[in-house]
Amino acid sequence: MSEQVQQMFASLSPKYDLMNDVLSFGIHHIWRATTVRKAKIDKPVRVLDCATGTGDLAIAFAREIEKQSRSFGFKLDDCEIIATDFCPEMYQYGIIKAKEQGYPIKFEFADVMNLQYQDCYFDIASISFGIRNVDDAKKGVSELARVVKSGGKVMILEFGQPQGLISLPYNFYSRKVMPFLGKLIANNPDAYTYLPRTASQFPSGDKFVEIMQSTQQFTEISQHPFINGVAFLYVGIVK
Repeated sequence: MSEQVQQMFASLSPKYDLMNDVLSFGIHHIWRATTVRKAKIDKPVRVLDCATGTGDLAIAFAREIEKQSRSFGFKLDDCEIIATDFCPEMYQYGIIKAKEQGYPIKFEFADVMNLQYQDCYFDIASISFGIRNVDDAKKGVSELARVVKSGGKVMILEFGQPQGLISLPYNFYSRKVMPFLGKLIANNPDAYTYLPRTASQFPSGDKFVEIMQSTQQFTEISQHPFINGVAFLYVGIVK
């Protein structure tokens, strides 16, 4: 990831959570909740969440693990959750949120394309709305798979390009309204021009599945669209 992108996210960090809630009308929380449910956690797990930002997906995993632990007879303390990002200014807010909610999440600096973790260590590796910012998406996916055990899951939540009737209002919203709100709330219209532009250009649906397949590290890959392709959840089972 470029230094320019890193600086952009650092500048966004104080208003990042507010902007996510405003721009998505809070729907991004539902997408993250769906992601962690599809992990189907029924035993103690090790989870790595990359490009964690302010930690929302890592916290969602902690919440889901705590919920499932009551049903399957283990404890949250039996699990390990590591949240990483290439922008410390972002995950500093995650540290605060996790501490306030009582979740023992470890936050660390990491580059998705060169993770410092050993092979086959985690049960789940995830990334939400971050893979499109990785310089080499295939390499990033390969690294996520490398650190996951055989039979474990790589879970990727990312924006797509919506189809059907929703595409016209969505395109207007992303190209006109988002930069306006970015200027009004975060005083950063350029960032909220960059974000929808990268989302509109990044491979989604079958095209992103092809990128995952090209790594040859998965036995099974599934895709789950949200709102006619506004976003997708991709789940890969590691060989």
